[in-house]
Amino acid sequence: MDQLISRFTAQLKEAMTIGASASIQKHTHPIHQVYVSGLGGSGIGADFVSSFVQKECSIPYLVGKGYGIPAYVDQNTLFIASSYSGNTEETRSSFAIAEKTEAKIVVVSSGGTLIERAKEKGYDYIQVPGDWPSPRACLGYSVVSQLFVLQHLGLISPKAIEEIAHSIQLLDNETEEIQAKAKHIANFLFKKIPVIYIEGRMEPVAVRWRQQINENAKALGWHHVIPEMNHNELVGWREKYPNLAVIYLRNSDDFSRNAIRMDINKEIISKYTDTIIEVHSKGESLIQKAMYLVHLGDWVSWYLCQLRGMDSMEVHVIDYLKSELAKVPE
Repeated sequence: MDQLISRFTAQLKEAMTIGASASIQKHTHPIHQVYVSGLGGSGIGADFVSSFVQKECSIPYLVGKGYGIPAYVDQNTLFIASSYSGNTEETRSSFAIAEKTEAKIVVVSSGGTLIERAKEKGYDYIQVPGDWPSPRACLGYSVVSQLFVLQHLGLISPKAIEEIAHSIQLLDNETEEIQAKAKHIANFLFKKIPVIYIEGRMEPVAVRWRQQINENAKALGWHHVIPEMNHNELVGWREKYPNLAVIYLRNSDDFSRNAIRMDINKEIISKYTDTIIEVHSKGESLIQKAMYLVHLGDWVSWYLCQLRGMDSMEVHVIDYLKSELAKVPE
């Protein structure tokens, strides 16, 4: 896993080459909304893209993480099936339903059933390398591919792709500092339950931190966003929780009122736990800041895994779940 994390910027570069050369044909009908079906490491990529394009893309970009699709998916919908393996059960189910509509279907995958079906039916697709042993390590392929689908269809400008290129340079320049900071944060989290707070527009970053800690470090934790948690979760802080470690992921351009809210939150929560840390992003844009925090969080999960003596690649419980599901006809 440490080798996979180290290759993140190389993956982003490769994804940009693949995306630029992809053939995505215009739809026969106007596109009024985008719906992406994806779960786990493939689904989080769609969450990031939704956040990245919300100020430019003039139509809704929505993400589904289940077996079905909403009733609004129709001939004016761009339907993206995102599954690294191409065999994710829930995505295959959503894909089959989408085929019964007249939606514009695009597959993002390394192979499997979805790529086979796309080739058979003539759907557009972006096929990424299939030699990565862990889908959660393939975030770069997922994010960049979806951005290129939108760009090829004229739904966004090249700006987001340009920001990915700037992010690569930022991460390459900050490699040693990021790893050193990640070790410090991992030590801070060791033998604690992480509670991750971030501004709402950056929620995918907090989700990524939580998911990577879940899978790589084999540990539980949760996240929430500002300002929403000020209307509910904040009230739950009423007694001492010495086993909780609170992490505030912050950005220099967080909305001013949210920045103030975070400061007040820290004041309140510090009465109930002594373990609070702030982590500040680097970068000039939303995409750069997000990619910085993602890469930092991935390293945190790896170092925490080492402290906990876990195998970062092992996901036996997921394999067991899939094997039991396979015994029941779909």
